[in-house]
Amino acid sequence: MLADFLEFDFLRNTFLTGLLIGVIAPLLGTFIVVRRLSLIADALSHVTLAGIAFGLFVEKKFAITFITPLYSGMFFSVMGSIFIEKLRSVYKSYQEIAIPIILSGGVGLSVIFIALADGFNTELFNYLFGSVSAVSRNDFLSILGISVFIAIIITLFYKELFTLSFDEEHARVSGIHAKRIHFLFIVLTALVIAASIRIVGVLLVSALMTLPVAASMRLAKGFKQMMLLSIVFGELAVIIGLITGYYLSIPPGGTIVMVSIIILLLSISLKRFRYRTIKVRDNNEH
Repeated sequence: MLADFLEFDFLRNTFLTGLLIGVIAPLLGTFIVVRRLSLIADALSHVTLAGIAFGLFVEKKFAITFITPLYSGMFFSVMGSIFIEKLRSVYKSYQEIAIPIILSGGVGLSVIFIALADGFNTELFNYLFGSVSAVSRNDFLSILGISVFIAIIITLFYKELFTLSFDEEHARVSGIHAKRIHFLFIVLTALVIAASIRIVGVLLVSALMTLPVAASMRLAKGFKQMMLLSIVFGELAVIIGLITGYYLSIPPGGTIVMVSIIILLLSISLKRFRYRTIKVRDNNEH
């Protein structure tokens, strides 16, 4: 793959984009998992699919090329995140109901726009499961911009995001604008999902935001260490998944997720091995 990587621009774009996604997806996923909002990623990924299908429909039926599926997917994802926030304020006692409502709406719109765009095709398949060859130079630059923006926002608002993740009541008492920060957080989540679809695919993107974090939770001793380990695991999954997918000629989304599952199982096994070792040592000492 190294020789092909040096020769073909699309492989360089894919690999560099994968490296970026391997950082931003687990980075934001750490806050998502801690806040117990993992299903938001699934809901927004289905809304993103509706946006992609809309972009393909407009492109095919009206020959409008400036509305690309990536940008329309990003727009729908951000709008979906805004609607989730609005519904959470409407159903204050049952805020979690906002997620299945938006997920259902995303699936419904996806079916409609896919049908209007004359059903499934190769491009839509690439968006569903990821592709090694689908990332253009413009896609890479767009995802690079999103990655830089997300890194800056998390750096600037790390303290607020951290406090909100563990104690929302304390955050409000401390003078943190919880609603504004949460709104910013969910928009960032929408952008990460839209950015990741080219590599991982709409149906699998939530896995890259949660599986590396789940693995790091078994080994980390603190929040920052958990964040760092989740990024390491995310990068490993993306790199190994992309290379494996390339050589097997299969969508990289599946291989990335399966590598993430293997990492998770290894982390669980290592945690149990450590626990048994400590228990045996303690029994020997007594």
